[in-house]
Amino acid sequence: MEPAGRLKLYAYLDARDYQRTYLAIMRLFTSTLLADLPAGEVAGALAGAERLGTVDAGESRIENVINRLKQLVEWGNLVQGRREVVATSIAEFQHGSVRYQVSKLAVRVQRDVDQLLRVPEGAREVSRELLPAIERGLSELGGALSEALVTGEGRRSREVLAERVTTVFLQHAELAATVRDFYAYLGQVVTRHHLAPEEISGFRNLLVEYIQMVVEDVLRHTPAIADALAGLARGRGELLRLLGATDGLGVEVERARGRSAADWQELAGWFVDRPGHPSQVTALREATARAIGSLLASVKRATSGGGLLPGRRAELLKLAAWFDSGTRAQGHELYAAAFGLYSARHVLPAPEHDSDNERTAWRDGPVRDVTVSVRSRGDRGARGRTSRILDDPITEQSLLAAAREADEHRAASVAELASAAPRLASTTLSGDALGVLCELLTLAMAQRESAADSGSAADPVRGLRVTVDHSPGETTRITSKAGTLTLHDARLALSE
Repeated sequence: MEPAGRLKLYAYLDARDYQRTYLAIMRLFTSTLLADLPAGEVAGALAGAERLGTVDAGESRIENVINRLKQLVEWGNLVQGRREVVATSIAEFQHGSVRYQVSKLAVRVQRDVDQLLRVPEGAREVSRELLPAIERGLSELGGALSEALVTGEGRRSREVLAERVTTVFLQHAELAATVRDFYAYLGQVVTRHHLAPEEISGFRNLLVEYIQMVVEDVLRHTPAIADALAGLARGRGELLRLLGATDGLGVEVERARGRSAADWQELAGWFVDRPGHPSQVTALREATARAIGSLLASVKRATSGGGLLPGRRAELLKLAAWFDSGTRAQGHELYAAAFGLYSARHVLPAPEHDSDNERTAWRDGPVRDVTVSVRSRGDRGARGRTSRILDDPITEQSLLAAAREADEHRAASVAELASAAPRLASTTLSGDALGVLCELLTLAMAQRESAADSGSAADPVRGLRVTVDHSPGETTRITSKAGTLTLHDARLALSE
């Protein structure tokens, strides 16, 4: 299925009508394995949901159920099938012979939806206990691989390897998911402009105690995990070969994690930095520093004399409580008294276009953000003046000339490298050409996972490609007016 078609699998979640009915039908099909249901059984299940009030009245009628099932088939969530049935009428044959099954991708969509609806709004605990388990699992995996290569490649050895690889990747997936969820919640709360004193105290304990403990655990176990991954990298080809030997499902199958080189590169990239690709451990440390800085800024605003506290937060919350507990008539009076907005009469013809819908009451309209000045000082006045936009043609032309000159230097350097490609070792390059070569060389090095791998990078505009291959014992020297670049155990090639 094409990507655009896969996105249609989510259409029933945001359908204009019958959203609850679609959700109830998909939950029915995903509640059991190999669900194969006709429209009549679906209607019977919806009848119970209709009595409970979870779907609208009349949605359990067979003609409505057939329409909903056909719509889900059109979106790709369900697939049709037929079976031989014994029917007493044509209508019974039509309703019973056509049966529906749920598609594979639709099962994943519904599973993620139900999981999302069960997630609480608070922070998610980070599964720190999985770090030593991952470290221990990688060490045991290295021993199991060595034993399998020494004693023979029997079925039992392959099963042990598959068990340990699957366990390690499942543990890492759970750890990575909890870390992402926790820091997503953290970014949501620490960037708020206004925090109550009790919230500041709670977030202070969260940052100072819990995050420090998480980061310390990650940094403590990362070196050992990185060493274990480096040891497995040398025998990864044999490991993937042994794991692929148990594959009897064909090539068009979704393999478990850890059965491809890309999975191992992703696992190593989570713990180990590479040139141009910082690890998730580095990102976690930087995110913690930013979160602590945001909290300190919130504390400074709250404790300073001109900050947000004391402010109008308590008054706004009190006003919101009045709106919540009052009647509709009281709400209109409060709205007019608090914000000074009264009903108006238009004596002129209505404009051709109005961004507001006059048929929508203010309580049902779009929610507006309250600015910081209104929250803290109750001041709706604009601060400062709008700066003038200056037209500076001289500066514009000088910047354009500088950009053209830089592009000409770049083109000349690339042309020099292309002409020197056949005799690179005996050519003395200019300083600019060496700079371009070092830039492409850095990108090519970043593509290599280990020193024994090859890497390449190309200039996106002019197409010059630099390739670095591992060559033990060979030394490559590139001479330029700015100095000599020496590469050990490497062969460098340039091509257009």
